[in-house]
Amino acid sequence: MKPRMNIFQVAPEGTKGMIAVEAAIEKSGLEHGLAELVKLRASQINGCGYCIYMHAKDAVKHGETDMRIHLLNAWRESPLFTARERAALNWTERLTRIADAGAPDEDYELLKGHFNETEIAYLTLLIGAINVWNRVQVGLRWIHPVEGGKAA
Repeated sequence: MKPRMNIFQVAPEGTKGMIAVEAAIEKSGLEHGLAELVKLRASQINGCGYCIYMHAKDAVKHGETDMRIHLLNAWRESPLFTARERAALNWTERLTRIADAGAPDEDYELLKGHFNETEIAYLTLLIGAINVWNRVQVGLRWIHPVEGGKAA
């Protein structure tokens, strides 16, 4: 696989805008660990190897356990995730797969039980942003670094 282009060079104003959204989300007060789980889960659904690599690495760097990362795809069946994380991961799946069922009221109500309105707003922006990045990286074929071994 070969990258198709470097979007940061070709569309610098657009990528600056995305980075500004990311900066606002970072300042929102959402826990960094929760944000990384959301980014990882959306990236798993979207099949974005570059983003999975980047966010798994960042999550570990900030204290996330390998086992929770391994079990993230099965968060519904694992007792390792808190009720707040479950609500966020459920919202992540709903919005990432929005064409399947929309964003049902019961999922929003579940979210309201664990997040205030401002947190819901920023969580929703976070999910939207990672979905944009996933589509950019997959569409432009960005390749994650290879560490400790050879690429195939």
